[in-house]
Amino acid sequence: MDDEKLRAAMKEQAYVPDTRYVLHDIDQEAKEQALLYHSERLAIAYGLISTPARTPLRIIKNLRVCGDCHNAIKIMSRIVGRELIVRDNKRFHHFKDGKCSCNDYW
Repeated sequence: MDDEKLRAAMKEQAYVPDTRYVLHDIDQEAKEQALLYHSERLAIAYGLISTPARTPLRIIKNLRVCGDCHNAIKIMSRIVGRELIVRDNKRFHHFKDGKCSCNDYW
């Protein structure tokens, strides 16, 4: 699944970018684009194209996952049918079938 198809599928699943997590003083469209370049999203995109289907992805980052990425990854896990494990500086998040192991408390 390429980037455009994934974004379209996310919109079909009612994903709406939460631009409150972009702290730059830029217009709304630029904020939505900026969210696409968060490190965990780039890592997941790379993992999806470079690993066999149905294998879990493990992503480790040194900062907390922002709320928008958390919601986006939940939706991505449902769309791609893979377990996405993201370790931030506080906890492990196991995303599977549109749900996170933290129960949205992080």
